[in-house]
This record gives sequence, C-alpha cells and structure tokens, in this order.
Amino acid sequence: MVLTKMKEIAEAYLRKTVTNAVVTVPAYFNDSQRQATKDAGTIAGLNVLRIINEPTAAAIAYGLDKKGAGERNVLIFDLGGGTFDVSILTIEDGIFEVKSTAGDTHLGGEDFDNRMVNHFVQEFKRKHKKT
Repeated sequence: MVLTKMKEIAEAYLRKTVTNAVVTVPAYFNDSQRQATKDAGTIAGLNVLRIINEPTAAAIAYGLDKKGAGERNVLIFDLGGGTFDVSILTIEDGIFEVKSTAGDTHLGGEDFDNRMVNHFVQEFKRKHKKT
C-alpha cells in the first residue's frame, strides 16, 4: 500500500511511468521482512532492483562509497521513523557491510521531535523573558 502510493506520487511528479525501484529498509530487518518488502514492491507494480539498509543508503548519499581507499569503519546515526538507530558499517572497495545495529524506540521520531520543540520553546521564552 505504501509503495503503491509512493509509486503514484513519483509518477505524478515525473509525469512518467515508474517501473524500477531501490527500496531502503531498517538495518535490523531480517530476510523474511526484506522479502516481504520486495514482494510488496512487486504487488505495487515495481521491479525492485535492490533492497538496501537505511544506514547504507545514508552512507551512499553522503558519498562515503567514493571517499578514501582501504577498509573504513563508519558510525551512522538515524533519528527518523520513530526510533533512534545507530549502525556501524565497514566499507571497503565499494562493499558495505553492516557490522552492528541498535536502537531505542523512545529517542527518535516523534519523541525526538517533541523534545526538540519543547527545548526550543523554553529557550525562546528564556531569551525573550516570556513565561
């Protein structure tokens, strides 16, 4: 359902038919969850070229696959989606391997947003002498 809607949004924006997709999933997804995501893409009318971990996608978006030579360990923080996730990746010769991932459902997403808003409201009140 979500992938169908995203396909429709992409097609409306591009004014073209979208047939191929790379889909990101949380690093903690197991093989069954990854396969279910791929199946959902097929049901949505997409040819899912690849399923990649969100931390890997973040590293690629930042260009870490193109920076430096040799093996590198990278720490990725993900504050979205209702959790705060931390993943450690090893990158070598364009190959990304998730070494470890952990998260806390009370530190990311809406909880994080609410705490940030409250913090800045208090800061505003303090700076502008508002009660």
